[in-house]
Amino acid sequence: MALRITGITTHVVGTPWRNLTYVLVHTDEGITGVGETRMLGRTDALVGYLREAEVNHLAGADPFAIEDLVRRMKYGDYGRAGEIVMSGIACVEMACWDIKGKALGVPVWQLLGGRVTDRVKAYANGWYTVERTPDAFHAAARRVVDRGYRALKLDPFGTGHFELDHTETLHSLALVEAVRDAIGPEAELLVEMHGRFSPATASRLAKELERFQPSWLEEPVPPENLKALAKVAAKTTLPIATGERVHDRIEFRELFESQAADIIQPDVGHLGGILETRKLAATAETHYVLIAPHNVGGSVLTAASLQLAGCTPNFKILEHFNDFADAEIKKVVKGAPEVVDGYFTLPDAPGLGVEFDPDAAAEFPQQRAHFDLWAEGWEKRDPTGGRS
Repeated sequence: MALRITGITTHVVGTPWRNLTYVLVHTDEGITGVGETRMLGRTDALVGYLREAEVNHLAGADPFAIEDLVRRMKYGDYGRAGEIVMSGIACVEMACWDIKGKALGVPVWQLLGGRVTDRVKAYANGWYTVERTPDAFHAAARRVVDRGYRALKLDPFGTGHFELDHTETLHSLALVEAVRDAIGPEAELLVEMHGRFSPATASRLAKELERFQPSWLEEPVPPENLKALAKVAAKTTLPIATGERVHDRIEFRELFESQAADIIQPDVGHLGGILETRKLAATAETHYVLIAPHNVGGSVLTAASLQLAGCTPNFKILEHFNDFADAEIKKVVKGAPEVVDGYFTLPDAPGLGVEFDPDAAAEFPQQRAHFDLWAEGWEKRDPTGGRS
């Protein structure tokens, strides 16, 4: 089948704290694929890049030649590809996989080696948009497990930055204790630090957190300094997770060499797409490292991450926001993946297994979304609580 790309269209679905960019890739045979990413404060830049990429790389291209298309988009403009370019590539790349799967009548995971699992464990995020008290966190966490989730994540550390004073340390630990009590000993508890702390502070907190048996400690220090991360890893028994702010799989090489991470968290929507992330997962497997993609997008990005999960032996778990934060945006995608009894079921439909609905998306126009993790009340994810 000799398909050719005739053009792309972009749709931005807005909420007060995140804009989701959907890219439709159109072909001369009428088959359309969809991709998605979530940008923070750079949505207009992404849309602008995609306009240029359509002219320079996409119009007339073969959507089946995914490897070559990614190579040309990444290196064909000479400048080093950063977050915006790699995110644009990701949207186009996953849309091309969607096209290829639809044209051949198979799900994407079938094209990448076939399934290794039927179910993918999910963990909830975005659920603690409540008052920052132990009682409120306990009740919110209880609602998560009552919904069937068997894992959840939280950042209990308020506006902590580098240090955390004794009073705030006690309060943060009380929040974690309340959540562990609410979910019981069998559910997975994941602790997020958002790169907040110095190695000394992160190591001190890790020691205090060990009694709650979290399944990982995420981004304990800012992501730029791998020696600082290794310093923390050497001082705790907790698994270390990181990687959501790395946008090129080649840049993970030093992280693997340092042996500072037990779980990597690339974002399929920022790392260049499904196959780039699958290649990274294979490298991680040679270092006995698990993969748990960052997934703060909507249902298309979730579907793309599920395709990756289905064919990846060292896949651990998938993040999911959309049962708790902005749940109404799920309606912009037909066939949106759902969590049942704590798991996604691997889809069998051709391509990504979902369809984007532009009419439904029009109900959520782009907003001046802003999300500041160092602003008081950021965890509420409302128009004012996360604004500086």
